[in-house]
Amino acid sequence: MRNSTVRAVNHLTTRWAAAQAPAEDTGTVFTAAGVWPLLALLADGSGGPARAELAHAVGIPADAAAGAARELLAALAGVRGLRTATGLWAKAGLPLEEAWSAKLPAGARGTLTGNPEADAKTLDAWASDRTGGLIERMPVLLDEDSLLVLASALTLRLRWIRPFHEAYGEPSAGPWAGRPVRSLLRSTSLLDRVRVAHGPSGAVTLLEVVGTAGVDVHLVLGEPGAPVGDTLTTGIAAVTKALPTTGASLLPDGSPGPGLAVGTVAAYSPEPRLDIETVAFEVRSEHDLLEHSRLFGLETATDRDHGHFPGISPQPLAIASARQSALARFHAEGFEAAAVTAFGAVAGCAPTRPRYRARRAEVRFDRPFGFLTVHRTSRLVLAAGWVAEPDSPEELPDPSW
Repeated sequence: MRNSTVRAVNHLTTRWAAAQAPAEDTGTVFTAAGVWPLLALLADGSGGPARAELAHAVGIPADAAAGAARELLAALAGVRGLRTATGLWAKAGLPLEEAWSAKLPAGARGTLTGNPEADAKTLDAWASDRTGGLIERMPVLLDEDSLLVLASALTLRLRWIRPFHEAYGEPSAGPWAGRPVRSLLRSTSLLDRVRVAHGPSGAVTLLEVVGTAGVDVHLVLGEPGAPVGDTLTTGIAAVTKALPTTGASLLPDGSPGPGLAVGTVAAYSPEPRLDIETVAFEVRSEHDLLEHSRLFGLETATDRDHGHFPGISPQPLAIASARQSALARFHAEGFEAAAVTAFGAVAGCAPTRPRYRARRAEVRFDRPFGFLTVHRTSRLVLAAGWVAEPDSPEELPDPSW
């Protein structure tokens, strides 16, 4: 992936996080990596003021946007566990400029019949097929006047390098206090899997959960009461290396970050240890991008009194709807566990004293927190979101894959 394209997509992710960040008690998930290629393709076919607005939104010149979109989608298709698709449906009789349509990535090409119910079934089937049933409906408003639909689908499935252990949990403080939750527990000797960054609202703790396919998930916990937007944007800057972070191996003893405790203790082994406790979660969101039309470069393009895409069709076109449906799940990723417990008693000796001093760190995500899905090599943020509600033990879906 080109560094300039990765930076442009991550910049859109940051701006979106800052603009639509919910209250702490509202969950969300969004992916600028799914929106950016479509905006780039629209920028290539646009004209007049809409062209300048779209170019600003995608962060590169409009005449280079379609090529960058194709390159990005091709690169994403090479990421194990990640599936992408692009689709275009035009109403029968709508002329399309060959120079523009030839730049579209390979994918579905279809015709809108003008029957909203029949067209919706076709588009819903495409969305469900391309996402393996995770998203069942195409997030678009259709009526008899609909002339064109341009869509993308992005689906990611990954497994942890090391699975979590599942346990019943009940936080003792914070918004989730006294509630049963599906706790996920794990320990590692790699202290620097947890790091601390500092942003406009104080310290932010980041935990890297490593996936098997070159894609990782970073859990992001801000100070109590910190604005969600500040926590997410600080996290994005940290995982993309735009903001320095300090690993737990170099942090001072005490509580150097939210949810984090670090110390040097008497131990039977000199090996350091990081104990992790988080929760399983599922988040679904529906986004109307036109509620932030300036962010996405769509202010002028929605004006139906004029046409804005002469490079797409000689017939005047304006944007009528722009939406995204998104889903994120976090769980033990297929981990299965069994336990045998036995108590035995024998004659014993006095216990030996610990011989070592070792670093210990504990990190706990037991109140609302953010998450970022990041391609490890390029640092492209594939999805971002906020967890307001954890899964309770009876709610956790059993993944069949």
